[in-house]
Amino acid sequence: MGVLMKIEIEVDIKSSGDVFHELFGSKPHHVSNITPDKVHSCEVHEGEFGKPGSVVFWHYTVDGERCTAKAVVEAIEEENKLVKFKIIEGSLLKEYKSFTVTLQVVDRGEITAVKWTVEFEKFDDYGPYPVKLMDFIVGMTRDIEAHHLKE
Repeated sequence: MGVLMKIEIEVDIKSSGDVFHELFGSKPHHVSNITPDKVHSCEVHEGEFGKPGSVVFWHYTVDGERCTAKAVVEAIEEENKLVKFKIIEGSLLKEYKSFTVTLQVVDRGEITAVKWTVEFEKFDDYGPYPVKLMDFIVGMTRDIEAHHLKE
C-alpha cells in the first residue's frame, strides 16, 4: 500500500492574486508565454479551457528534465479563487501512484499569497518527495508575478 502525503507552500506576491486564478483557471495556455523556460505549452485535449472536467496536457521542464502531465481540471472555484488539477498521465506518475496540484489565492488584507498544495501517493515509504517540483512551482510563481508587475 502507498503512502499518502501533502505538501503546502505559500508564496507572497505583490501582483494581483486574481491574475493567478484567472491564468490557471481559464487561460493556462498563456503560462508558456510568460515563463517559456519552465512551461512550454498547455493544450486542451477534452472539453474547453476554464471548465471543470476538461483535460489539459502540459509540457514543462523541471531541473533540466523535460516532463509532461495530462491533467483533469477537477475544480475551478471563483469564490475561493481555487483551481485543482488531478494528474492522470505523465512524468509524475512514474514516481507517484497519484498526484494532485491545487492553486489557491489567499488574500490577507495587504498581503496576497498564492498557496500551492500537492497531494501525492508514494509507492512505498521510501519513495521521493517532489522537492524539485516545489522549487519549479515557486520559480514559476515568481516569473508570473514579475511579468504582471511589468505591465
